[in-house]
This record gives sequence, C-alpha cells and structure tokens, in this order.
Amino acid sequence: MVYYFTSNAVTPAAFLYVGKDKVENEELIKYGLEEDFHVDNLSSAHVYVRLREGESWDAIPKELIQDCAQLTKANSIEGNKKDNVTIIYTPWSNLRKDGSMAVGQVSFHEPKKVKKVHVPQRENPIVNRLNKTKVEKFPDLRQEKEDREKEQRRKDRATQQTRQKEEARIAKERKEKAWQRDHAYDDLHSEEALASSSNQDRDADFLDDFM
Repeated sequence: MVYYFTSNAVTPAAFLYVGKDKVENEELIKYGLEEDFHVDNLSSAHVYVRLREGESWDAIPKELIQDCAQLTKANSIEGNKKDNVTIIYTPWSNLRKDGSMAVGQVSFHEPKKVKKVHVPQRENPIVNRLNKTKVEKFPDLRQEKEDREKEQRRKDRATQQTRQKEEARIAKERKEKAWQRDHAYDDLHSEEALASSSNQDRDADFLDDFM
C-alpha cells in the first residue's frame, strides 16, 4: 500500500507519496522515476514528490520542501517524537541499493547531490493539511515505471525526428544557397557571350576590320 498526499503549498499542487512500511519503501526505491524526489533520514520514512516536466530537484520551492520534511518526520515513529531533526533529500537517480543493505536502506551514488533540511519541531497545521488529502492506493509500481519510460521513449523519438527534419531542412537550404551563389552569374555570362558573337548590335563598318 502507498499513501498519496497533495501539497497545496505550491501552485500547481504537488503530489507526494509514502510507503506504508519498509517493504513498500523497498518497492518505491526499486521502481522510482528519474523525476522523483526522495526525502529520507529517519527510520521507516521515505517520502517522494513527483516533479513536473522542466522542474529541477535543486530548485524546489521551500514551501514544498517544508511539506516533505514535515511529512517525513510525521511518518517516522522515531522522528515524530523528536525535535530538531535533520531531513535529507536527493533525486531518486542518486539512490544506491545493493544486496548487503537491509530492507528499506539506501546510500547515495554522489554525496554532493544530497541536501539537508533542519526541522525544529512538528508543525501540526502542515501535517493536518496534508493528512486531509491522504489517499490509500495499491499501485503496480513496476507497470507505472514501465509506462512512464515507454512514454518518455516516445517523446524522445518524436523530438529526435523533429530535430532530424529541421537539420535536413537547414542542410537543403544551405545547399540551395550555395548553388545560387556559385551560379549567380551564369545567365549574365551567357548573355555577354551571345552578344559578343552576334552581328546584330555591331557597327555597319565592322567588316572593315577584316579587309
């Protein structure tokens, strides 16, 4: 089971989701998406936010980060009882998982891509606002990931085809301009050659040159 939340702290609203337990967290880790955003540093609390196309994980509005941090704290048995906790967040693609790690445990490929947020205490207004949007679902995470990747490949192919058509158009245009430049005086030269070989416009005494 996965819990879904809606954050109205930003416009348009952002969608957050949390694994019910460490087993669900493992599925979220395994089948995350490149645009997911991971918040974690307390036991049994993994919160993700789906970024929109064009958004960057390191430019998330502070209001949304605060929602994620409060949700992480609230969904941690240990963290919910403590003040002054630190929440870390990183892109899903930076999560590293190997067979030696416990269920739900992760490390990071690049520590420089991990940011920290200090949470002084639980903010009930934020937690209550998010909890009012809570929805329980049983998603097929693998299928969702495959569908998203399939759609991304379709978009990539379409973008590549558009780029290739544009490159072909530019190449054709350059070729035509080069031909026009190289043959700009063809007609002029032909007219001059014709005029020089024609008797039509010559003086009546031009034959004197041959006498």
